[in-house]
Amino acid sequence: MTLIFYKYQGTGNDFVMIDNRQQIFDKDDTKLVAFLCDRKFGIGADGLILLENHPEVDFKMVYYNADGNQSTMCGNGGRCLVAFAEFLQVVKHETTFEAIDGLHYAKIQDNLVHLQMKDVDSIDTFDTHQFLDTGSPHHVQFVKDIANFDVKTEGAKIRYGQPYNQAGTNVNFVQQENEDTFTVRTYERGVEDETLSCGTGATAVAIAMHDSGKSTASQLNLNVPGGQLKVSFKKDNDTYKKVMLIGRATQVFKGTITC
Repeated sequence: MTLIFYKYQGTGNDFVMIDNRQQIFDKDDTKLVAFLCDRKFGIGADGLILLENHPEVDFKMVYYNADGNQSTMCGNGGRCLVAFAEFLQVVKHETTFEAIDGLHYAKIQDNLVHLQMKDVDSIDTFDTHQFLDTGSPHHVQFVKDIANFDVKTEGAKIRYGQPYNQAGTNVNFVQQENEDTFTVRTYERGVEDETLSCGTGATAVAIAMHDSGKSTASQLNLNVPGGQLKVSFKKDNDTYKKVMLIGRATQVFKGTITC
């Protein structure tokens, strides 16, 4: 079988994109997904995303981690898929689509993709960290000297440790730069390594920093290894609403692969 694919990246978080509106892709073939995401033997990516038809909104997002398994919401992947949908002329400038965690509104403005994330009404705060779900589960923890921190080793310990166990969690390490700017490095489950960026992770960090009083700003800058993201929100009582993940999403190349 020969597949036509596109490669997109959002602040270094990269994805194989496939137009699956004609249902050409075997969604149960986890080995095929893992092969396509393999950086040595396949295309290479942090994940694979299918764009599919939807009966009520513009399209459906089906997301796989690099290990081949379908997973929870991916913020940067969602932003890249919106850019892909515009490229395919499925949408123009704005859209509503369905992902695994529900409906998402998005718009493209000044070459930035603004993706509305789910509302967050529950944040667990502990002595050493915070935990919240922004479409995917995220552990948020402050560290010193983040540039030299061993994200892969320490992230893996937390990802598989108590209380997360088998289901696991994504792990974000954070350093504050000023009132509204934070540096973030993320260990992603499913990739099982540090990635250059994580959209749901940046969203989790922004909300956690506001909730903990580290910042009073309603829009935060998140410096990640792959660039910069912005997250804006409005807090209504104990719920964070109108949460927007903002950043660039770029098509890298188009190709074919035999598999």
